[in-house]
Formats: sequence, structure tokens, C-alpha cells
Amino acid sequence: MILAVDIGNSDVVIGIFDDAKLLQSWRLHTRLHQSIDEYEMLVRGMLFACDYSLEEAKGAVLSSVVPELTDVFSQLIKNLIGQPPIKVSCELNFGIEINTESPTKVGQDRLINAAAAYQQYKTSLVIIDCGTATTIDVVTAEGIFQGGVICPGLLISAEVLFSKAAQLFQVNLEMPKQLIGKNTTESLQSGLIYGYGGMIESLIEKLAEEIKQQNQPNPKVVITGGLATKILPIVPKAIFHEDLTLRGLYLFYVMNMPADNKI
Repeated sequence: MILAVDIGNSDVVIGIFDDAKLLQSWRLHTRLHQSIDEYEMLVRGMLFACDYSLEEAKGAVLSSVVPELTDVFSQLIKNLIGQPPIKVSCELNFGIEINTESPTKVGQDRLINAAAAYQQYKTSLVIIDCGTATTIDVVTAEGIFQGGVICPGLLISAEVLFSKAAQLFQVNLEMPKQLIGKNTTESLQSGLIYGYGGMIESLIEKLAEEIKQQNQPNPKVVITGGLATKILPIVPKAIFHEDLTLRGLYLFYVMNMPADNKI
């Protein structure tokens, strides 16, 4: 059994694997000032509620884009399974080559997503992660991570709009029945959902053009992240992978695990 943890700006995603099978996953809100003990109580409670035990865990893997919580979860994992996790690092093996100016500054989740998608499809890729930020990354057919695009996420865009416009109010981020809104709620939903989805669709098209100019095949489009389902109807060519990051973490663990922990 392997424990995989991804610390993002909005959520901490935790998964348990038995060999390559994802048994269960959970999401916690990312809270910077929560202690190890508080996080441990939450995680143990989730494990108990689902009748899982980590007594037989062989190891763990941790990725983080929140430096303040990296050591907190590293110690938490050690408390849970009796050993520290493998931390995602550019010095270790991703199974892909990283072709950016500063690989150490690329978000670990972006690299993990790229590695997981390439492992499955082995072709040129556009990989979208809809979270706090929206990242859109490119991998070549030869498995080279080229970099990509970082945009404000859907929730950030909505929150800024609501906070800056006195007469506008928060709405549920749901697909409206039609593009032309008949009231303020529907108009806001159209602008946010279709506007956000249209931005992503346009960027996919422009990236695909740039990729093909490099003599690459037309890329497959893979989408993941907590907000991906909000815009799936607008990007029908995208292949949705709900647990792409967790599966990428498991693959990273397998490629970098200690010799005495072979699965």
C-alpha cells in the first residue's frame, strides 16, 4: 500500500494505492496555519471512516506547491506510516525530460501531471489543470516537457469580479441554460463559465498550432483539476482524468522508490 499526497494552494489531495489501483482519495482544504496534530486528526478520521489502515504501507510520496506545508505533511506522513515520504524533486526521475529555463521553479503538480499523461498516451499532449490557477502545459511526442501557460483560475476570476463590482453578487458556478442571460445570475454564469471555457479552448487551438509547427503530431488534450467538470461541455475534445495527479505521484514513487521497497 502506498500513500500519495499532493499539496495545492486550495486543496490537499490524498490517495491510497494498492499496487497501481487507487483505492480511495480525499480532499482537504489547504490551511496554512493548521498544525501537524490538527491535520493528523483529520487524516486519521478519514481513514477510520473508510475502514483503511496504513499499518501495511510500504511508503509514501509527497508533492507540494505550498512551501509552508511541505515539512508539516512530511512529518505527518512519518507519523502515519513510520517513514518519511519521497518528495517530488527535479533531481529525481519523472520519466520525461524537462526543457524549461529553470526546472526547479516549475510547479511539481504540473510535472507530475505531464509525466502521468505521457506515460499513458506516449504522444504530444496539451495538459490542463483547473485549480486555483489554470495551467496548460505541453509535452512532445518524445516525452519532453516544454512549459506552458498559467492563467487565473475560475474561482479567482469570479471572486475578483464579485469584490470589485458593487452591484454584482456571487452565483453558483454552473453551466447556464443558454449563453444569452435573461437576468444577472444567468449573465454572470454565462460570462464566467463560457468566458473561462472559451479562453481555454482558444489557448488549446493556439498551442496545437505551435506544436504542429515543430513537426509534432496533433496533440491529445487531457484535463484534470477540481474545476475541470465545470467546463467539460465547452472543451469536448479534452479527455477528463479526475485523479491524474495522484496517479502521477504513484508512478513517480515507483520510479524513485528505495531498492528495499520494491513493489
